[in-house]
Amino acid sequence: MNALSTTLDLAPALVVLPGARCAVADSEGARIVRPPAARDLVDYGPVLLAHASMTARRLDMQAPSRSPRIFDALELYAFVRPARFTAPSAAGLALALGLEEPRGASAQAQALREACARLLAELAAAPMPSREEALATAETLGRVGWAWAPAVIGALRSGPPVGQFRGSGLEVWGRIGEWEDQAPAGEPGTKPISPEEAQARLVELLQRSGLDEARPMQAVFAAETAWAFQPREKEGEPRMMLAEAGTGIGKTLGYLAPASLWAEANGPSVWVSTYTRALQRQIERESASIYPDPKVRARKAVVRKGRENYLCLLNFQESVQAAQLGNGDLIGLGLAARWIRASRDGDMTGGDYPAWLPTLFALAPAVQASPGNLVDRRGECVHAGCLHYRSCFVEKAIRASRKADLVIANHALVLTQAAFDGARKARGSKGDSETASLKRIVFDEGHHLFEAADSAFAAALSGAEAAEMRRWIRGPEGRGRRGRGLEARLMDVLGDREDARRALLDATRAAAILPGEGWSGRIAPPNGEVSPSGPVEAFLVMVLEQLRARASQSDIGMECAARPALDLVRETAAEAARALASVEAPLLALARHLEDVLDDEAEELNTSERARIEGALRGLDRRCRMTLPAWRSMLKAIDEDAEDDPDFVDWFDATFLYGRVVDAACRRHWVDPTEPLTAAVIAPAHGVLVTSATLADSTLDDPFALAEMRTGAARLPDRPQTLRLASPFDYAKNSRCLVVNDVSRDDPRQVAAAMRELFLAAGGGGLGLFTAIRRLRAVHEKIAAPLADKGLALYAQHVDPLEVGALVDIFRAEEDACLLGTDAVRDGVDVPGRSLRLLVFDRMPWPRPDILHKARRARFGGKGYDDAIARARIAQAFGRLIRREEDKGVFVMLDAAAPTRLFSGLPEGVELQRVGLVEAIETVSEFLRTDSGQTP
Repeated sequence: MNALSTTLDLAPALVVLPGARCAVADSEGARIVRPPAARDLVDYGPVLLAHASMTARRLDMQAPSRSPRIFDALELYAFVRPARFTAPSAAGLALALGLEEPRGASAQAQALREACARLLAELAAAPMPSREEALATAETLGRVGWAWAPAVIGALRSGPPVGQFRGSGLEVWGRIGEWEDQAPAGEPGTKPISPEEAQARLVELLQRSGLDEARPMQAVFAAETAWAFQPREKEGEPRMMLAEAGTGIGKTLGYLAPASLWAEANGPSVWVSTYTRALQRQIERESASIYPDPKVRARKAVVRKGRENYLCLLNFQESVQAAQLGNGDLIGLGLAARWIRASRDGDMTGGDYPAWLPTLFALAPAVQASPGNLVDRRGECVHAGCLHYRSCFVEKAIRASRKADLVIANHALVLTQAAFDGARKARGSKGDSETASLKRIVFDEGHHLFEAADSAFAAALSGAEAAEMRRWIRGPEGRGRRGRGLEARLMDVLGDREDARRALLDATRAAAILPGEGWSGRIAPPNGEVSPSGPVEAFLVMVLEQLRARASQSDIGMECAARPALDLVRETAAEAARALASVEAPLLALARHLEDVLDDEAEELNTSERARIEGALRGLDRRCRMTLPAWRSMLKAIDEDAEDDPDFVDWFDATFLYGRVVDAACRRHWVDPTEPLTAAVIAPAHGVLVTSATLADSTLDDPFALAEMRTGAARLPDRPQTLRLASPFDYAKNSRCLVVNDVSRDDPRQVAAAMRELFLAAGGGGLGLFTAIRRLRAVHEKIAAPLADKGLALYAQHVDPLEVGALVDIFRAEEDACLLGTDAVRDGVDVPGRSLRLLVFDRMPWPRPDILHKARRARFGGKGYDDAIARARIAQAFGRLIRREEDKGVFVMLDAAAPTRLFSGLPEGVELQRVGLVEAIETVSEFLRTDSGQTP
């Protein structure tokens, strides 16, 4: 362990809190230092820290490159504990390793040293999956200058003798278990589940979880929701139920009780769909009470996502080979290799991959060991033609879901796959339908179903989407780009089938009319001298002309109605439509030829060829039977200047980044996306349960009327069953709701000052929510340093170099931290306890009055529709405050104009108080800080 001692002696631990409050810890203890001294440490080292990029940003420095002088403790954690959670901060590391939460910069710096010592001791005792493999990986990383290599190698060699290991440790694709196919499960049965059986199962699950009895309303919820698991009586008329269960009811186990019973009696399988990836994992953890044995649970409760979420072993192999030749981040790939060996399912987005890992140092995006480079986002999978097909994480997940009792999916996957399968069926395409198994569905977070359907059934012809289409067909055309075009993926499997080969080559040639490398610089160059290449780029140039003529510019872009169109827009739309037809025709011919091959040569095709053809057909169907026809339909309507279709909204928009146009698009959305939702998902199902803590609206004569409209239930012949159970929490005692009436929401200085003083009054644990990124950044700039002066760390979305999930993880781990965020934080945060005790809105969360929203407002009730959306957002945000019976929290709205009627969706007992800022600060201090034993 001499290498460890040397590392910790020579590399003092540096922690920089928001506001550039710095502390250094070495063998002699911890001390506060000034930012210039901290900058010298980062510049010249050696130094030990947690998240180099975050540390540099707080010191107003550029993110550093990886260096032998910078020891990032998070890299050590990723090596020693791959696929295990930690919040990416010094305090997060301490908590992950069983230490008490360190408060303040000095304590965190000392904890960082202790965390590293524990990690290396842990590595010396029991590396995974073997000492030999870990040592081989460390030695490989040491040869390219990994700072931790000497200490890690020393720790590994300090234990039992190490045997020989063949390879660099990075060739993990050869050490992954393979999947095995099984016989089809067949159609699910129709045995009913009684309310009494559901309640009995709930009691059983709670006992396995260490609880004596069900909460009274949880037992009611389990019994009532069993109704959705009875046999349906007519085709197209599922047993649909809308069930609101307030926070604290325990709805997850409540619906898993009848769902697991039904799956055991009739399966496979029940699909449980939720809105966020984090909730998918939470539901999977809850299923442990059904399947306590982890190996059984891995078979029975399968988390299912789109293939763009899973590591592609072939992409990883190619990245490793490129990095070994000097073109890539071999250290990052080595740490990813450790994760691959430990990962449960290869899920890189929301699974057990540390999303913060590629963000630690300054690296070119193209070489990062990130999901963007390692998943199959490009649709280039060669399926059975891949060397790693039988080890593929995606194929494992698909096959596991076919046999599982519970498939834990997300709304995006369920609805986009249903849209795809529906389009294939409507056009007579052959092949398996993945949504054929959607017979029993639970939509948790059901209040997001409308938005998910809106995204799934929409179409967009943009520069980025069209360029992606070209790349998918022709392959990468720029220097140094990885990827595989259609010819590389299919030509060898086509053999001597001349018609199919000709269609493939025709499609490849035709795709040259689509936007290619450098398209954005041609349609919107900084100097204004456009030079479009091809009819699609020419159309997008004219779209921008119409936008500039008719739209107002905002920080993020501009938009205008597509019709009536400028004459040049109409002319270029017609030319673009003809060009797209020339691409669609050979792709469609190729798809038909491949379908014929599957039919005509069924007896001759081996399993590998069949799998490759079926995989290619899925990609072709998505593009030539869905995307290209949708694009041509939009262009035709523009060319003909047709009257607006009452079912659709068409518009143009441009996206800005740092004041520059980076994309332009023509978009089409359903005014009411529940129409395709009902046709593709709801009506074909046998039973559908839609549940949420905020589903009903008490201000309506029928509290579920809006929910019926937004879930598709209103389109069924019979009304759904409804259930509404109030939260058991004492909100009158444990919460306060304040509207501050003397702060101008339009003055950033007043908003910043109010938020600063409220956060200080609460002693931290504050979440600030904004409806605009610009205002968020302005407030962060003004309050980070004053909060740091009082020992409160402030994190912010769109400021800190971390994705939302990692920021929420830090916020959850550090009890007195504060966080600023937008809608993504409001929808995704689940922070029980004192870590979230104050929630502050900068202004009313009205829906943005864009073109699409205006059309929906006209369809669904005018101002009442706006009210309903804002009221639901307030209720959802308020619901994040009180997650457990003992939680206390204060909700504050910094918008004096906030209408009282919009707070009617809050739980019973919550009294709205309109107060001045001084009184609000006093209320927060007295209500929260005295409860924690602090002096207000």
